[in-house]
Order: sequence, then C-alpha cells, then structure tokens
Amino acid sequence: MDLRVSVLSNPGGRAVNEDAYGFWAGPDCWVGVLSDGLGGHAGGDIASRLAVRHVLAHFYRQPEATAANVLAAIGAAHDSLLAEQRRQPALASMRATLVVLALDTKYARATWGHIGDTRLYCFRANTVLVQTRDHSVVQAMVDAGYVAPGELRTSPHRNGLLAALGEPGRTEPYIEPAPLHVRDGDVFLLCTDGFWEYVVEADMAGYLAEANDPDTWLRGLEQLVRERGRPGQDNYSALALRCTDPCTTVLR
Repeated sequence: MDLRVSVLSNPGGRAVNEDAYGFWAGPDCWVGVLSDGLGGHAGGDIASRLAVRHVLAHFYRQPEATAANVLAAIGAAHDSLLAEQRRQPALASMRATLVVLALDTKYARATWGHIGDTRLYCFRANTVLVQTRDHSVVQAMVDAGYVAPGELRTSPHRNGLLAALGEPGRTEPYIEPAPLHVRDGDVFLLCTDGFWEYVVEADMAGYLAEANDPDTWLRGLEQLVRERGRPGQDNYSALALRCTDPCTTVLR
C-alpha cells in the first residue's frame, strides 16, 4: 500500500498552539494521531503532546492495527495524563481530545478510535464514507433531535465536551469495532474542531475532487479556515492520508 501524508497545524489567533500530531510506520502497520489540548485548562499543550507521544510509543512496542490495540493506545495516553497530573498538581485540570487511525498495510484494513471532538473522516470517490461523532453536548442534542445538525458548528455550547483524556477515572472513547477494508484512492482526514468548524463536509469533498495530492487539498481547505475564521480563533490542525494500490479492494 502506498501512503501519502500531509499535515498542517497553526495556532490561529492564539498565542500558543495546543494541538499536537504525529504518525509512525512499521513493516505492516501505519498509525496517525491528532490531539487538541483543551483551551481554558492549564497545560493543554502538554496534554496533547503527551497523548500523541504515548500513542505512538504504544504502537512502536505493539504494532497491531486492531480495535483492541487502538483502545489500549488511547488508554496509555489517558494514563500518561493522569500520571503527569499527580506529578504536577498545577496541571490537575489539563485535558485533551484525541483521534487515532491505525492501518494494517499488509491486508489494507483500517480501524480508529477517538475521544472528544477531534474528528476522523474517510472519503471514497470524493464522498464522505465515514465521519466520527463528537463526544459533545451539542452532538448529544443533535442525536436526540433537539437541534439541527448545522448547530454543531454554530451553537454557543459547541465547546462543551462529554468526554476527554485526563478526566478522573477511565476514558470512554469510541473504537470502531469492525475494520474498514481500504480501497484504492481512499482518503482519511483527522482534524481538530478549530479546522472543521470553518470547513463543512461539502467543502471537504469538493476540494478533494479538485486536488491532485493531500498537500494541495489541505492548503485549499486551510485557506477557507483563514477566510472564515474570527479574531482570536482557535488553533487548527489536520492530517490527511491518501491510500493507493492497496492489497485488497474488498468492500466493507
């Protein structure tokens, strides 16, 4: 499987970029991770970096693109934040969101997990095939039918999360239970809320249809973020992955 990766991360209108990202490739495994340290919580930048570091370290030790291993990696990230909170009481309130994508590059299978409102998308034939659901107050209201889906981006309560790394006790991430069989041309996007807040899914798909590579795609979408963003806007980050010539073309 040939993988092409592109990443962008920008502080936006903030003094500090509290987003962090990373990716790693082994013989038969590729993993990408993106984390957003929560604004208003001391040590958000530390939290996101710790989360990314410990997810990648976990996969380095155990390079298996399985749902169980994604869950274990997210658990390791969560435990690292709790340990740092105990070591530095001033960071007791630090929190972070997280999304992890793991690919079995031998059998062309993908699985993922996330917690919070940092998202994963998968596009097939320039159409959204997969979109994760936020662990947020507004997402819960949308699911219950109280507000329209469009309010995920506009509601004054859009920053209220129901789950995040660093909360006391165990995390409750969403883990994709069944692997997605990757097809030639599939594209994955991991992005923080500072990115998707200004770029709707139709924009993502439309710009992807016009782009020849992940770099061009992300730069086009970043221009939309810059044009639509507000003064003092949040950090924004995205990681794009295009998959070509996979070992299998089995449908999900």
